[in-house]
Amino acid sequence: MEFQETVMRYVVHKPQQIDWGFEKDTEKGRIKETTPTTTPRRKWKLMYLFNRFSSSPPRNPKSKDPPNEFLCPISGSLMAEPVIVTSGHTLENACVLACKALSFTPTLEEDSSTPDFSTVISNLALKTAILNWCKFHCVDQPKPIDPINAKNLVRALMEIENKNPGTQIVISEKNLVQGARESPTVNLNDPELTHSCSSSVDSVETAPSTPSLQLVIHPSYNNNNNNNNSSSSSSSDTLNPGFNEEEEEMLVKLKSPQVFDIERAVISLRQITRSTESSRVRLCTPRILSALRSLIMSRYSTIQVNTVAALVNLSLEDINKVKIVRSGMVPLLIDVLKGGFPEAQEHASGALFSLALDDDNKTAIGVLGALEPLMHMLRSENERTRHDSVIALYHLSLVKSNRVRLVKLGSVPVLLGMVKPGHMAGRIMLVLGNLAWCPDGRAAMLDAGAVECLVKYLGDTRLNSESSKESCLSVLYGLSQGGLRFRVLAKAVEMEVVLSKMVKEGSKCVREKAMTMLEMMKMTSKEYEEEEMADWEDLLELRGHTQCQSE
Repeated sequence: MEFQETVMRYVVHKPQQIDWGFEKDTEKGRIKETTPTTTPRRKWKLMYLFNRFSSSPPRNPKSKDPPNEFLCPISGSLMAEPVIVTSGHTLENACVLACKALSFTPTLEEDSSTPDFSTVISNLALKTAILNWCKFHCVDQPKPIDPINAKNLVRALMEIENKNPGTQIVISEKNLVQGARESPTVNLNDPELTHSCSSSVDSVETAPSTPSLQLVIHPSYNNNNNNNNSSSSSSSDTLNPGFNEEEEEMLVKLKSPQVFDIERAVISLRQITRSTESSRVRLCTPRILSALRSLIMSRYSTIQVNTVAALVNLSLEDINKVKIVRSGMVPLLIDVLKGGFPEAQEHASGALFSLALDDDNKTAIGVLGALEPLMHMLRSENERTRHDSVIALYHLSLVKSNRVRLVKLGSVPVLLGMVKPGHMAGRIMLVLGNLAWCPDGRAAMLDAGAVECLVKYLGDTRLNSESSKESCLSVLYGLSQGGLRFRVLAKAVEMEVVLSKMVKEGSKCVREKAMTMLEMMKMTSKEYEEEEMADWEDLLELRGHTQCQSE
């Protein structure tokens, strides 16, 4: 536009190229200006330039406003990767992924409807239309939203809806403000406001050029009277009954750009949740869990250790167990078991043990891959880590799918190798007892020599724990369901002799289980002899004759 105006000024206001004519008006006695004379070539140039620039579309600033169908209902910006969801809505792909990751369904501003994210399909036609519109209006093409920024957008919307559960509030990119300005009141309806979401970082390190500021969202109200600030703030708290001042203070500390502040925050959170049940429930919120997620894999030992310890305290409440698993903590706890600090590994095994107590979490923890690192933790130098790991494995192995996974991981030989007089044997028996009642586990244990190992363990004179003897007999009883193969193996290692000794010297519970096993062995011995005396050749011939008749 500026180039066009410059050229037109140059063409029109060039006096030396135009021959102006003047003539005298004899009737009125004054000089009259006549029409300037131009050459045909000059006239052609003027017409060419005029037609050239007049053919270009007008550059009206208002025409640069994109159509509403080009804007994402969640972010409020031009869509770089538009997708169509099952409900028919078109949104930015990053926003859809963020909503699915956070298990959140927003309420859209246009028609107050809720989208369905079960199916996502790329809208290539709309993407091409947006690119053509940007090219026509000389607007920069939109860039895909960063996944972290998209999650920040969704989290901000979740926070507002959590504080105002009775109202439908829709947030867009224009409503997000990075940091707090000098004035405590911000009108979110101002179109000049822009947003800048800071990405989450490991521990608290941020680049010096892009300082990390907290995402602050202020309510929209008029600021005509500065003397009413205190009353306005108190009324905003009244309008938000779900406002948790303790949670807000903790979030500010956990998201501080200073490592020292974060260390103090996680230590404080660990101390608060150690003994107070109400604080565990009150502080186990999605925002607190999200802040802890970014700190679990911190490279600072104090932050990592106290973060995982605080998570253990939060998991002590039954109402928090499923919430913690659904927040995505289990994969991070597994990473701590694989490569975290030793003390953090101790707390991580305790956290998985606590979470595994809930039946709704057992399958999920096994599917997410916690069984293998827990097996590795059985060889840890820390006794508490070994204890929590084996108890976690016991509770997880109560589910059939996890028993099958343990067998496929080759855990049976490892567990049998730990069956020796000591403090771990009794707990190992608990896991083996669960595997013995699984067909796959029973077969794997018989293949690995479990009968010989367990009978040898019962006959060891150093074995003084009655509970370990009782657990060992329970495992043998589960293996006895293996049929003929178990009978052969038990007879080979003279298990009846060991059981007779248990009947004489064991406690009441041990004597009862040993007598049950002896009675079973006597019954099975008679059946076994009868089966040996049977004429197997006659049976095979009879079977073959029957098959021929049926044909």
